[in-house]
Amino acid sequence: MVSVVAAVLILLGAVVSVGFWVPGFFDRARLREVLGSRYPVVYVIYAANGPLLVLGGLLLFFEFG
Repeated sequence: MVSVVAAVLILLGAVVSVGFWVPGFFDRARLREVLGSRYPVVYVIYAANGPLLVLGGLLLFFEFG
């Protein structure tokens, strides 16, 4: 069961990471316009939902899988 959760976390984190860096998937110019000085928050949200999900999944997989 833990292996399945780890695989889902890895897959979800990879999709978020790839989606964030593919041009045109997120309109960064529009985000920068809307958020203004709070734009760096986008990178915090990306880090929490992309690479950290992959890392968490890998840790679960290697520890319990």
